[in-house]
Amino acid sequence: AVFKALGHPARLQVVNELAAGERCVCDLVDLTGLGWSTVSRHLAVLKSVGVIADDKRGLQVFYRLKLPCVARFCACLRVAGAGQDVSFTVGACCESKAS
Repeated sequence: AVFKALGHPARLQVVNELAAGERCVCDLVDLTGLGWSTVSRHLAVLKSVGVIADDKRGLQVFYRLKLPCVARFCACLRVAGAGQDVSFTVGACCESKAS
């Protein structure tokens, strides 16, 4: 489901932007050059598979990466696609909280 969600260039663009930190919807609309409803649909897809999370503050909604490993994976693919050697250590992406 995550790979399918990342299958659209606009969603990859959003993930790459959120890798730098939290952004409001208005920033993501400006970044992609798409309309509000289109960006909202892309955000809903990413949120539904757990890649991003949102936080409503007043009238604005801010988004952040919930799975930072997705941004690292995309960066790795970009580097490899540019013909550079990549190496990476696999570790836990998310820590489980003990009850």
